[in-house]
Amino acid sequence: MNMSWQNYMCNWRIQLCWQWLAAFCFVCLAPVAMGQGLESVMAPGKLAKVHEKYQDDCVQCHVKFDRDAQDKRCLDCHKETRADVSAHTGYHGKMKPQACKTCHTEHKGVDTKIVVLDKKQFDHAATNYALAGKHTKVECEKCHVKGKRYRQTGTDCYGCHTKDDTHKGSLGKACADCHTSESWKEAKFDHSKTKFELTGKHADTKCVECHRNNAYKDTPLTCFGCHKKNDNDKGHKGLYGQKCESCHTTKEWKPSVFSHHKDTKYDLNGKHANVKCVSCHITVNPYLVKTSQECYSCHVKDDKHKDSLGRNCAGCHTEKSWKEIARFNHDKSNFPLLGKHTKTECKQCHEGQMFKQASKECYSCHKKDDKHVATLGQKCGDCHNANDWKAPLFQHDKTKFQLRNAHAAAKVKCVACHKDVKSYRDTAMLCVSCHKKDDKHEGQSGPQCESCHTDKSWKVDRFDHNKARFSLTGRHPLVECKKCHLTTKFRDAKQDCLSCHQKDDKHKLGFGVMCETCHNTRAWPLWNFDHDTRTHYHLTGAHIKVACASCHNKPAPTGKLAAVLASNCQSCHRANDPHDSKFGPRCELCHVTQTWKLITNRPN
Repeated sequence: MNMSWQNYMCNWRIQLCWQWLAAFCFVCLAPVAMGQGLESVMAPGKLAKVHEKYQDDCVQCHVKFDRDAQDKRCLDCHKETRADVSAHTGYHGKMKPQACKTCHTEHKGVDTKIVVLDKKQFDHAATNYALAGKHTKVECEKCHVKGKRYRQTGTDCYGCHTKDDTHKGSLGKACADCHTSESWKEAKFDHSKTKFELTGKHADTKCVECHRNNAYKDTPLTCFGCHKKNDNDKGHKGLYGQKCESCHTTKEWKPSVFSHHKDTKYDLNGKHANVKCVSCHITVNPYLVKTSQECYSCHVKDDKHKDSLGRNCAGCHTEKSWKEIARFNHDKSNFPLLGKHTKTECKQCHEGQMFKQASKECYSCHKKDDKHVATLGQKCGDCHNANDWKAPLFQHDKTKFQLRNAHAAAKVKCVACHKDVKSYRDTAMLCVSCHKKDDKHEGQSGPQCESCHTDKSWKVDRFDHNKARFSLTGRHPLVECKKCHLTTKFRDAKQDCLSCHQKDDKHKLGFGVMCETCHNTRAWPLWNFDHDTRTHYHLTGAHIKVACASCHNKPAPTGKLAAVLASNCQSCHRANDPHDSKFGPRCELCHVTQTWKLITNRPN
């Protein structure tokens, strides 16, 4: 009983406290909560100065009922840190994953430092730049300048060692290529990794002998850059160019190892072996201005042909002696010597030493032998040959007019077509030009005689009439030409049937002049005319047996019978009309074609 009462009193006191607290909050905190929100009122403390603007905006860092989401909100603002975490780089990216509040605390007041770094305990190897050598003893402030974030500090050597660069930027900013973190003054450089590897005596040469005043970058890479003095002492004085390595080596400057046979494309043979170098290499710099390998470059003064034969002196001369001229092979020139030309003396074609000026045309030497007086041009070789000028060799088949059959040279002499030796070129090629006297058609059939005649014989064996305007069909091929062609003026022959068959026209032009409408070329008595298919008037009943002349009783000179004949019944049966046209011209309404007397439309 006492315990129940005590419990009741205890619960009552607790409930009373809660009610009192709620009333206090409502009275005292309601105005503040209305302006700031309950979260800001319940905040454990003020934010640091860097986050001060978010003091009343808790949702920028906190998510209701989800503490784990706070880290994501941090990274949403600190994008550089988020990039490091995602890429696993930098201090935050390499460290063990943990909540941001583990290292960075808030709500401790405006002046609170939320970034606390123990410089003595900080492991720099956890960043992207591990400290090695003397860097481990350098104070942080030497590299990390005040006012800048640690991550903004550069990692290149030149950023800190600019004042130590005795090269004054001439070698670039990659200090680590030569220097190490152990000692700035102790430089190690592998020359084999450059464009100039040290070989021979170069390996023992001191750096300052090539790199004056620490100017490493623009040091010349050519031998001449360092050995110009040796070139002057040797006596070349730049005459042989700046490629010293062509004769000298890094093992020893003296003696020269140059071999004209091995090191060049020009072997010294004959008298060339005893000639001094300066006799040919006379330019100031023969390697920049390459010494010519042509004979002419040295022997221009010896050229009596004055460059007319070109500069291939070796074609005639040898290295044994300039005056000793080797036999010239004319077959290798543009004019091989054939026939009687091989026995002709040089001076007959070549006047003086200007050999190349000699013409290669036959006409230049044989103008006096031209009986055609240049009417055939100057290509004498088309008919004549080098064996004998007087024995012409002309192939008429290579012209536009080939000689065949009766035209063959054995049967027709040249003068039959060519009047004289001066008229070969412009001789006409048309048959009529020679056969005009044989043209019995008096030019009516045109100049193309070959259309009917051949070169075998002028007489025509058989003419293909199918190639003419009038093809021969039926019995026409058996008819003699003179039956239709009354004269040799063949084109005067008519092409219409009536011209030849007027005597066979028993209709006397009653059916017109177009005989072919009914007749054919197989035989004149054979005729056929289908009235149903070839006209608009079909023959039925008694009309089938009626003679053509019964209806077509008027002349039709144009040949169109329907044009002169009406198709109504009265045109033929007017005399049989007992109604005297009272019932109109359409007799077929009552009568039929079987018989006139049969009436089909009789009233009952």
